[in-house]
Amino acid sequence: MNPALAVAILGASGRMGRALIDATLRSSELTLSAAIERAGNPVVGTDAGVMIGAAAAGVPVTDALLPALAQSAVLVDFTAPAATLAALEACVEIGRPIVIGTTGFTPEQKVLIGKASRSIPVCIAANYSIGVNVALKLVEVAARTLGPEYDVEIVEAHHRHKVDSPSGTALALGEAAAAGLGRDLRSNAVYGREGQIGARNPNTIGFATVRGGDVVGDHTVMYLGDGERLEISHRASNRANFATGALRAAVWMAEQPPGLYSMRDVLSLND
Repeated sequence: MNPALAVAILGASGRMGRALIDATLRSSELTLSAAIERAGNPVVGTDAGVMIGAAAAGVPVTDALLPALAQSAVLVDFTAPAATLAALEACVEIGRPIVIGTTGFTPEQKVLIGKASRSIPVCIAANYSIGVNVALKLVEVAARTLGPEYDVEIVEAHHRHKVDSPSGTALALGEAAAAGLGRDLRSNAVYGREGQIGARNPNTIGFATVRGGDVVGDHTVMYLGDGERLEISHRASNRANFATGALRAAVWMAEQPPGLYSMRDVLSLND
């Protein structure tokens, strides 16, 4: 039997951080080697298991990133772009793979992530749900098969605390539809409609955003044709599925050479 993979989790006290800690502690394949937070966070020094309301894990939350990485095989990061880039630099310095669940990167920041992947394995995905990644494949296939006669609209809903819009997952679904149609999403996306906007441009891929309550994440891609409508939907009821997918990626990444990977690589969906 292979030894358990030592996983460090950055953003330990966040919603996803807590879900990742819980899933890691429950796994027979993994061991929680470090739970990391920013300096000054009140949970620093607290046992990670106690922090999530479970039994003590013997792993205190730390703000010392490099020592935490030194005792870990892979870092899983769900934080914010600036924190992710700092962690990425540390992973390059110490030679550790990183699984990135952070969204909202600028094009320039994405270039930095790509450069880092020349030195270490980097997995980045807008959504680590296995179901969402299957949906991404289906969205591309449906767009390619249905063709330009069907209008594409994407509706997403998230909790009131989400800071980016549209969600990274909605944008990834848009990219998948655009790829299937042979279009450039940046040139054809419409992120809001108001007033006398005129008839719909047939090349448009539209986005509508809902924010409120405690919605974990709902996404629907609609293909609207004459006389029929096809919808591909995914609804998350909790964050456990995201954590499960991210940790599956961590196990896979530990065996990969340097490079830039996605969940499509992890799940062999690129064929």
